[in-house]
Amino acid sequence: MVVEQLRLRQIRTYSREPVSDDAVAELLQIARSSGSWANSQPWHFIVIRDRDTLRRISQLRPLMTWLADVPLAIAIVLDGSGTSQAYDEGRVTERLLIGAHMLGLGAGIAWFGGDAEDAEAKRILGIPTERAARSLVAIGHPISAKDPVLDVLPRGRKTLAELVSYERWTNAKG
Repeated sequence: MVVEQLRLRQIRTYSREPVSDDAVAELLQIARSSGSWANSQPWHFIVIRDRDTLRRISQLRPLMTWLADVPLAIAIVLDGSGTSQAYDEGRVTERLLIGAHMLGLGAGIAWFGGDAEDAEAKRILGIPTERAARSLVAIGHPISAKDPVLDVLPRGRKTLAELVSYERWTNAKG
């Protein structure tokens, strides 16, 4: 059943085993080929392996502390902050998550936070101020699918009855 294959998880705990250069190259090709509005390709990718850099980024928000222990992260930098770029950022992020899964790796998304955290992440990574940077995708060899953040923010998936209406809007059930 296809639904059973939809178990792509947010992975936040990884082994120390490095991600191979070949896997990184494949992931970057997958990201590069992602669709974008008017084929604008509004992104630049920063591959981060440096432990100190990852530790400093992990300190931007309490829910990001898990980043200190990831073997690799790819920051997504955008040309600006237009609406279509936010959409394109989501598309390329999802591609990286699925690509990592296809390569037998785990991946997880981290948002830097608000304006102050975004600015600090840009400073840490040397990103020009006119560029937009809000997130990164951590990648590695998962040691657990248990998500430690869910211990803080427990929730399951909403039912389809809560999410779907047919023909016209109806009040959500559930």
